[in-house]
Amino acid sequence: MAKSIPVYLITGFLGSGKTTVLQKAVHAVKNKGFNPALILNELGEVNVEEGLFDKERMVEMLNGCICCTISADMTRELSLFLDVNEDVDILFIEGTGVADPSEIIEALTHPSLIDKVKLVSTIGMVDGSKFLEYQSIFSSSKEIRDILKKQINSSSLVVLNKIDLAKDRELTKVRKKVGDLVDKRAELIETTHGELSTDVLLKERVLNRDYSIATCDDSCGCKEHEHHDHDHSHHQHNHMFEAITLRDIPAVDRVGFEKWLQSMPEVVRSKGIIQLTETPQLFQYQYASGQLMLHRANDQLVAKPCIILIGSELNGEKIRKNFQQLVHL
Repeated sequence: MAKSIPVYLITGFLGSGKTTVLQKAVHAVKNKGFNPALILNELGEVNVEEGLFDKERMVEMLNGCICCTISADMTRELSLFLDVNEDVDILFIEGTGVADPSEIIEALTHPSLIDKVKLVSTIGMVDGSKFLEYQSIFSSSKEIRDILKKQINSSSLVVLNKIDLAKDRELTKVRKKVGDLVDKRAELIETTHGELSTDVLLKERVLNRDYSIATCDDSCGCKEHEHHDHDHSHHQHNHMFEAITLRDIPAVDRVGFEKWLQSMPEVVRSKGIIQLTETPQLFQYQYASGQLMLHRANDQLVAKPCIILIGSELNGEKIRKNFQQLVHL
């Protein structure tokens, strides 16, 4: 299996310091000898920040938001880009100021990308000098307040930026309100001008694990069916997001598969490619809120059957064995 390129997603509302942190991150990895690539997203038809990264390889996504209108385009364009640029070591994504990070995370776990990239950190930028204004029902909209909450909730590293521009009394309130929104497993750091150490900025904070569904008994010693767990149990609860990928998937019964997904409340989303026992046709599926949705796979789809589970505190080995029971392996 080819290497999966680590992905750092930088999110945050307009003016929070995303581009400044992105510049620092790119500089840091290049100093380490890595080859970065960027996805820059703008809502308009022109990328006004293009000149800041004119020496970098990038995918520009204009006139739309990654998380909604052009998510399919991102999946396709990124896949093609990585096929051509095989020497890319690290990928940085800067979403628009109104992007929902959870939707971008879902796009990155598309079956056609799952072997090519792995999300390792979601960095949420917060403008400490404007946060109370954006949260006020008198000076902002419900949409703005909601997206700010989602950006903070979904981040594995929250950076409270521009604290030098906030008065002490105001900053105390900001700390309390932001702290209430930060996931308990995420890290919250205060800064000015987006100043973060390289170690903090590039720390991997998202857990990715792969398991093979063996078609023979675990005791057979067959290396082809060996499962890979890239985690140690005592580290597991330090990660906010977890993505488990099950591979070598045999055909499954539709009803049994849906019940299996519903039996795991810790799984908040699932997607992938499966073959049903009643037909040789491949299906792409989405699972959310206890509901399974199936769509016939495009004939040009080259990805192999796989199951991607997204949640927190997932017991990968237990999930693998339960699925083996489902398909009678």
